[in-house]
Amino acid sequence: MSDLHALPSKPEREYCSTSEAAQMLGVSLGTVQQMVENGLLEAWKTAGGHRRIRIGSVEDYLRRRSSGVAAPHPVGVLRILVAEDDRILQRLYAHTFETWNLPIEVRLVESGFDGLLEIGRQQPDLLISDLVMPGLDGFAMISKLRSDPKLEDMDIIVVTGLSQEDIAERGGLPDDVTIYGKPVPFKELKGYIQARLAQFQRRGRAAS
Repeated sequence: MSDLHALPSKPEREYCSTSEAAQMLGVSLGTVQQMVENGLLEAWKTAGGHRRIRIGSVEDYLRRRSSGVAAPHPVGVLRILVAEDDRILQRLYAHTFETWNLPIEVRLVESGFDGLLEIGRQQPDLLISDLVMPGLDGFAMISKLRSDPKLEDMDIIVVTGLSQEDIAERGGLPDDVTIYGKPVPFKELKGYIQARLAQFQRRGRAAS
């Protein structure tokens, strides 16, 4: 008779590294550090100064986010939603944002409809959107968003392959929407995001 089932099971890990938590949450290392400092994730430091984050607290945060219960907005963290149906560009956005190591939280969706659902669950500070997408396109999504006064503080950037003439022929976009052409101008996006983060910091100092 085999006694294999008598062997003790391998204990599950209780803690993970900062980079592992960032991968689980789909955010940057800087965002994870901000979340720890703001008490949204439980963590401790090793004798060597490395952060170890309790996996249970990461899973709790993910459950709140997926259940539609709005998670608290981490102080000093910019929430970004990217609406882009091209999988290669999605990966490029995610990889590039990660290399900046800024306090940002990034989510990705593939259509205007998914964008509206995600914004309904958790409003971002900044929406970066393509215009030509399957189903509900960027024009319809942005029109819907700008008709809602509760979302008037949300910045919108469009990154598109359409020309100004093409956009005008399709009805145009609201005046407060910033428009960039493709390929994705990451240098300009980084400057825009850094400026928004600086505004967050000034507001935080003024409130303290």
